Amino acid sequence: MESVSEGLLQLPYRILEEEQKSGGGSSPSEGNPTDAVIFVGISLVLGIACRHLLRGTRVPYTVALLIIGIALGSLEYGTSHQLGKIGDGIRLWASIDPELLLAVFLPALLFESSFAMEVHQIKRCLVQMILLAGPGVMISTFFLGAALKLTFPYDWSWKTSLLLGGLLSATDPVAVVALLKELGASKKLNTIIEGESLMNDGTAIVVYQLFYQMVLGKSFGWGAIIKFLAQVSLGAVGMGLAFGIASVLWLGFIFNDTVIEIALTLAVSYIAFFTAQEGADVSGVLTVMTLGMFYAAVARTAFKGESQQSLHYFWEMVAYIANTLIFILSGVVIAEGILGNDKIFENHGNSWGYLILLYLFVQVSRLFVVATLYPVLRNFGYGLEWKEAIILVWSGLRGAVALSLSLSVKRSSGGSSLITSETGTLFVFFTGGIVFLTLIVNGSTTQYILHLLDMDKLSATKRRILDYTKYEMLNTAFKTFGDLGDDEELGPVDWPTVKRYIRCLNDLEGVPMHPHSASETGDSLDPTNLRDIRIRLLNGVQAAYWAMLDEGRITQTAANILMQSVDEGIDLASNELCDWRGLKDNVSFPNYYKFLQTSMFPQKLITYFTVERLEFACSICAAFLRAHKIARQQLHDFIGDSGIASVVIEESKVEGEDARKFLEDVRVNFPQVLHVVKTRQVTYSVLNHLIDYIQNLEKVGLLEEKEMLHLHDAVQSDLKRLLRNPPLVKFPKISDLICAHPLLRELPPSVREPLELSTKEIMKLSGMTLYREGSKPSGIWLISNGVVKWTSKSIRNKHSLHPVFTHGSTLGLYEVLIGKPYMSDMVTDSVVLCFFIESDKILSILRSDPAVEDFLWQQSAIALSRLLLPQIFEKLTMQDMRALIAERSKMTTCLRGEIIEIPYHCIGFLLEGFIKTHGLQEELITPPAALIPSQGNLSFRSAETSGVEAVSFSHQGSCYLVETRARVIIFDIAAFEANKAVVRRTSSLFSHSSDQPHKSLSREHGNLMSWPEHFYKARQQKQNSEETNSLSARAMQLSIFGNMVDVQRRSRSFATGTQTMQSHSLSFPSIPSHLNRRLVSVRSEGATTVREKLEVSRSTGQIPAPPSQNAGANESHVIDYSSDDSGAEDELIVRIDSPSLLSFPQDS
Repeated sequence: MESVSEGLLQLPYRILEEEQKSGGGSSPSEGNPTDAVIFVGISLVLGIACRHLLRGTRVPYTVALLIIGIALGSLEYGTSHQLGKIGDGIRLWASIDPELLLAVFLPALLFESSFAMEVHQIKRCLVQMILLAGPGVMISTFFLGAALKLTFPYDWSWKTSLLLGGLLSATDPVAVVALLKELGASKKLNTIIEGESLMNDGTAIVVYQLFYQMVLGKSFGWGAIIKFLAQVSLGAVGMGLAFGIASVLWLGFIFNDTVIEIALTLAVSYIAFFTAQEGADVSGVLTVMTLGMFYAAVARTAFKGESQQSLHYFWEMVAYIANTLIFILSGVVIAEGILGNDKIFENHGNSWGYLILLYLFVQVSRLFVVATLYPVLRNFGYGLEWKEAIILVWSGLRGAVALSLSLSVKRSSGGSSLITSETGTLFVFFTGGIVFLTLIVNGSTTQYILHLLDMDKLSATKRRILDYTKYEMLNTAFKTFGDLGDDEELGPVDWPTVKRYIRCLNDLEGVPMHPHSASETGDSLDPTNLRDIRIRLLNGVQAAYWAMLDEGRITQTAANILMQSVDEGIDLASNELCDWRGLKDNVSFPNYYKFLQTSMFPQKLITYFTVERLEFACSICAAFLRAHKIARQQLHDFIGDSGIASVVIEESKVEGEDARKFLEDVRVNFPQVLHVVKTRQVTYSVLNHLIDYIQNLEKVGLLEEKEMLHLHDAVQSDLKRLLRNPPLVKFPKISDLICAHPLLRELPPSVREPLELSTKEIMKLSGMTLYREGSKPSGIWLISNGVVKWTSKSIRNKHSLHPVFTHGSTLGLYEVLIGKPYMSDMVTDSVVLCFFIESDKILSILRSDPAVEDFLWQQSAIALSRLLLPQIFEKLTMQDMRALIAERSKMTTCLRGEIIEIPYHCIGFLLEGFIKTHGLQEELITPPAALIPSQGNLSFRSAETSGVEAVSFSHQGSCYLVETRARVIIFDIAAFEANKAVVRRTSSLFSHSSDQPHKSLSREHGNLMSWPEHFYKARQQKQNSEETNSLSARAMQLSIFGNMVDVQRRSRSFATGTQTMQSHSLSFPSIPSHLNRRLVSVRSEGATTVREKLEVSRSTGQIPAPPSQNAGANESHVIDYSSDDSGAEDELIVRIDSPSLLSFPQDS
């Protein structure tokens, strides 16, 4: 601190020494350099007094500061009674180099102004700001230059006149921003005026530099002028972006250090200004303005919680101090320029009159610029009404920038015959006079003009909301009084006495009126009220996004996108609630992802980008749904039941349908993504709660500061590690995924291993075709993750509600085995991770083992049954289908002349060969065909008879005569009939799903956290004991993706009490169950399989024995999703279970 203080004290001293060396300063005996500190202290005290006394009045704060500065300067320079030490300090600051003045104050003020602007409004108003700051400044420069040349008697050249015209053309951002903060005009008008003042200030400095060089004797052609303007302006924008990118990247490495974060913003603003102005010869003003806007667009969300609040207070304080000093100093300089040069009035006695005339010219030029550009301004951005155009004309204030540039002209005058000292003095006089008049006249009367134009009044809608809020405040006051009115220690207090001190609520009269009329329903809704409520809801949504950013639920990038969507939704609130529209592109795959599908990119790269996109989209959707839910509840609690509020709330629910469906699809297809997103959120939230907890313990005195800091640092280290090394979506190795698929994992190692080597991994985006109906079968598709939708022209069945295949499915196998064209189109309905095996590889293993051939035919029947009889088998999940095949199916191969009987409780499928109906009317049946019994009273048959008869692939009868060697598989669906379906528990993220068959039978993927192991074991053991003989329980044990349980094998005979099917073939008996073979076992399939068990099964060819029930067969495991690869070999990939409440055990 001492070194900093010494540096600040030596700054004016160095300035004084330079003045003495140049011969322009006073003698050392006239003052001490430390007197400069007095001026700073006195200025701040006077500024504090002005802000305190003028609060609530219509006198702008900056106007009062300028008057105080002129008064101080007048006392020092205009009277014989000087101010002593204070006067010495005033003289020191008044003699400051004008470029140093700009370099000290401008960077902080420009950065604060541009950083505080809303990026969305800047984008909408950018064209208007550029028009006013570009062509507008040029028009004003030539207009004022011509007026000065033609009407003023100073015999200035055109270049000199244009130089002063350029100085006076820039509306000063310091003065304008300070004024707008006090007036309370609309955001749109504030953005246009403030943005224009920031831009044209930089433009005016560039124009000043151009004409100043021309006045000094340099000549430029039109090409050189255009090149100079483009280089200075565009170079400044590029440099501002460069500094912004570099500093934001640096900011990303700073973790929870508010002091460093704020100091970095201050340092980069000054370094960027100096580098641009002195090093690169580009506009420092435009550089800092670009830097601030870049921070507003990209880095605003980098400051969270207390850091953001501290940043706001810091820059507000910097702006306040800088404004106070610069306006008082401007007043001092104006007084010194007028009173310190009496000769100017002796030679030009009419200078005061010409100053008034120049003020009129400045206002006319401003009017001419706005009027000329008005037809264009009204058609861009938010438009521009005539009332706003009047305020735009009248708010063209001039300030310290123009004054500093005129001081630069004065300082360089006298040493050149082109600019005389008298011209320099006149420049300061006229510029100071215009600054004074615009601030005093325009600045003081702008608020009155706003009032005359009714631009400062609340609309009727807002007034009704305000009145309603006051009544709600009164109710809140009553409630608070009821809670606090009777104190245990001090006794009761009466309400009338309390109410006398609450004067803001004393003027409420009559019965409170709801802001919306009860008659506003249906088509009679007031559009103004509707827009107002939509905006209030969206403001609540944006506030929820900020809260989620602080809680760690969303990243900085996601927060920027979400808040931008709200800004876009507010712009369109007059028509509909449509903030989801701006998010659609972020939850879909861009077109370049299809380019990644080409073979030139490795599959791992495609998978990485796809999963990363899914993770980001899930974060966006979850935040959107949560924010809207919070905002709807807040709106309902505030406004109550009204027709307008109900309409807006319903619009909000409709807006979330796409996001809800997207999350449900990801939950079904890629639950690992949701698990990682939720893991990150919960971990961040838990660590933040721990920080709050230990800080609260320190506040209440239970922890000492050192103890608190020790624990705080430990939690901060964990939080930093989480941000640096977040959980990542990790899929098992491709070889494990291949082996986990039910088709391959049940094959003997000698058969499976060659297929694994020839399997191709493919990641398909939604809407991509696997194969077309009628095309020649080229191979089979193994679905590891995702959903595939089928359509067919030949299978004319209208009863398919969900024509999809999910993870664990094998597609195209039947067509490859029988050698017929594909029966349907298969198109991905989500992102799909799949594997492709060529037909030749499948056909080559058919004759390796009869059991392999029979196993492949059995697997083909799963997809075939869903294609031919979707009204029956679509209700079963893939888990249930495999349980049905394993427990209640029999495949037989019959020769010519044999009879196939279909029991009343069974359904058969003809896989190959030809058969005839047995009876009076013989009909030749070709494969594939569904064989439905004619007798019996099955509900599925009675309900669907008309549909079944209409399908050419389905045939009804009890007996069939074999014409050629035929292969038939028969399902016993008695258990299915008894239960009306395989009843499945649904554990979904939402109360409904657009894809019911996707819901898992087990508890997997229902939510994003897992039960503690000891808590889940008891429940699971109880469930196992109750559901041993249930087909649903069997399906649960055999659940595809996510089941960690190795269940004991059973033979493929039916359950106790069910009649065993008789073989219909004497020559080819049915395939017996092989307890020691892998082919007939129905295993868990998918990504959630224990890698260690896979390794054991590979090496031994045996299925590991299941753990006992008492040992916790359905035991859950914890996944380490950390990106640390140190334990990759021991990684466990498990299911995601769903509790409704997470509890932690307590030590006994």
